Amino acid sequence: MGAQALVGHAQDKQDKGLVKYVDPMIGTARMGHTYPGATAPFGMVQLSPDTDTIPYAVDGKYTGDVYKYCAGYQYEDKTIVGFSHTHFSGTGHSDLGDFLIMPTTGELQLNPGTAENPESGYRSKFSHDNETAEAGYYKVKLDDHNITAELTATTRVGMHQYTFPEAAAAHIILDMMYGIYNYDEKTTWAFIRLENDTLITGYKSTNGWARTRTEYFAMSFSKPVKTYGFKMYEKHPYRGFWGRFDQENNFPEAANEKIRAHFDFDVAAGDKIKIKFALSPVSTANAIENMKAEVPGWDFEAVKAQTQAEWNKQLGKVTVDAGTEDDYKNFYTAMYHAFLGPTVYQDVNGEYKGLDQNVHQAEGFTNYTSFSLWDTYRALHPLFNILQPARNQDMIKSMLAHYDQSVHNMLPVWSHYANENWCMIGYHSVPVIADAVIKGNADFDVERALEACINTANTRYFDGIGEYIDRGFVPEDVSRASVSKTLEYAYDDWCIAQIAKKLGKEEVYKEFMKRSESYKNVYDPKTGFMRPKLANGEWIKEFDPLDTHWKGFIEGNAWNYSLYVPHDPESMIEMMGGDQKFVPHLDSLFSMELPDKYFEHTEDISRDGIIGNYVHGNEPSHHVVYLYDWTDQPWKAQDKIRMILKAMYKTGANGLGGNDDFGQMSAWYLFSSLGFYPVAPGSNQYMLGSPAVNSATIRLQNGKEFKIEAKKQSDKNVFVKKVELNGKEVDKTYITHEDIEKGGTLTFHMSNKPNRK
Repeated sequence: MGAQALVGHAQDKQDKGLVKYVDPMIGTARMGHTYPGATAPFGMVQLSPDTDTIPYAVDGKYTGDVYKYCAGYQYEDKTIVGFSHTHFSGTGHSDLGDFLIMPTTGELQLNPGTAENPESGYRSKFSHDNETAEAGYYKVKLDDHNITAELTATTRVGMHQYTFPEAAAAHIILDMMYGIYNYDEKTTWAFIRLENDTLITGYKSTNGWARTRTEYFAMSFSKPVKTYGFKMYEKHPYRGFWGRFDQENNFPEAANEKIRAHFDFDVAAGDKIKIKFALSPVSTANAIENMKAEVPGWDFEAVKAQTQAEWNKQLGKVTVDAGTEDDYKNFYTAMYHAFLGPTVYQDVNGEYKGLDQNVHQAEGFTNYTSFSLWDTYRALHPLFNILQPARNQDMIKSMLAHYDQSVHNMLPVWSHYANENWCMIGYHSVPVIADAVIKGNADFDVERALEACINTANTRYFDGIGEYIDRGFVPEDVSRASVSKTLEYAYDDWCIAQIAKKLGKEEVYKEFMKRSESYKNVYDPKTGFMRPKLANGEWIKEFDPLDTHWKGFIEGNAWNYSLYVPHDPESMIEMMGGDQKFVPHLDSLFSMELPDKYFEHTEDISRDGIIGNYVHGNEPSHHVVYLYDWTDQPWKAQDKIRMILKAMYKTGANGLGGNDDFGQMSAWYLFSSLGFYPVAPGSNQYMLGSPAVNSATIRLQNGKEFKIEAKKQSDKNVFVKKVELNGKEVDKTYITHEDIEKGGTLTFHMSNKPNRK
């Protein structure tokens, strides 16, 4: 299917543009942790259904459900609790789920009920047969209430449309207690105010994964509220003069740790109740301003069309001849998932809440939040340097603002709604900054950015950095996951060296290049693996290179992490015995069969996302298959890349082989489908692989186009006979960022036999 066929195919599907290929249901089952609801590209509002209430603990014991419901929705569930306005996409940790709304009819019920007994509360059964999910739009029939729910969203405003097929007493429930991280204890304070008979404002403060987070809202109804009430579940011994009022029935405001509200209407058959729900990190006044700016009217279809037009614009940055219908779905759903975050975190007037909990003004940039950097530095931010360069610069400016507001003298580790969550290891803002600098996408103060990187790398109390600086490695008896930390710090230090070199700072360059060789200090030549060391310099005695249970490693084992030297593969391969030993070692990674005992701790690793001992569902392995490009057998990468693409990325709710991790899994898919991959962000090189598309056109911000052609590409022709750039044969296993930015054509000549030369 060529370019003309693609156009014709679009017209066959009601001319919806590329949005027709996006299936937000992909990844909503098992470990994908994606949500199916409505959002705009990088939107602050993610308006989506939630399918269960999540207690953090039962009888004092951790239940694990907090992991299962990271996105609030699991495809296997049979009931919907309601529709909340904030969600993570594809993460391995949960939070958010702010401001749950649920429409109901009949007798008012203010508790959510249970999945086993939904009629005991306001939740409802539903069927996937009556569910539609598109980019920017979601629709479902709530069977127990016979209500059709429709959702769409702009950047800062969620819009609901509830259609009632019968005359009824209708209720809109606003549950201020609900939250994805911890339903029972997460909300620390909530406030609701009835401004008039169609406008409600308020805020909610939570202590969840983000230890202190406050979100403000403004909610507007399309028709006046008839009656309303608040249910407050914490009764304070001293209520002062407030005790003289009946605060639960038609009283204009409520404040409590735990509140649920109801707003009541009379509806006729076919009536629609519409809701505009705007968010703000700063104030209810700003939320109202956001609403007026982004959704001034009540035309639901117009808002949906506007958001889907914006999605088509963003998806149109790459057009492909992908092959089959499923291939198109996988490609454009991956682009959709890649463009969900990080998310905008500022009001239309530029105000946002900073890490210091004060209100700041974003001057000359858009502020972003939710940086899952341990995941996304690897491929998502490099993808942005090609497809979203202006946004990526704003994201880095947001990181630098975080640094300025930090008392820890550090760039973000896992930045989230004016909080630092300290999740995972490394200081991986650094490679994001370095990649932008090296690739010439650095419209920010690079000198200041380098200073921030250096100070972050020298924050001695963070996760064994002091020991790493003094000893050249992190000791396992000082800080667990010590090998993983040592290897990731070494790579981050190499990135700092690249920025210093670019700026001509020779001494800084030498210092951090020396630190970047620290990976050698945890390599044990006797076992042939990276191995944990103790503070006395001795190797840890109990060592199993397949063990994943935190003995030196995190989200991987010695087999996986021994290959984590993305900045110096040549030296790593030589250290491990050269091509003669390294290639068989790499081969075996994909063919091993792991005993069940290595899957007992599913919070560390599970069989989802695993091929042999290659763990595609966890990010430390994402570059591994491309390491063949540094050996004398680069062709061995090619069929394996295609095998991974087929095995780990499919259509359907269970289509992702692991958490999408805020777009990192999807970015891997996009790069690898196009035929190249950024093994070491901070370098200008993209290693060549085996393209899965027949052709593609990348539309660059500079107005040029970079095209990919795969001649004779098929499921059998997975090997590359030769590669040409603008008609000239490429004699290397990589192309550069400059090659892409200049525009032109990269041509792969495919074959069913490897080119062993």
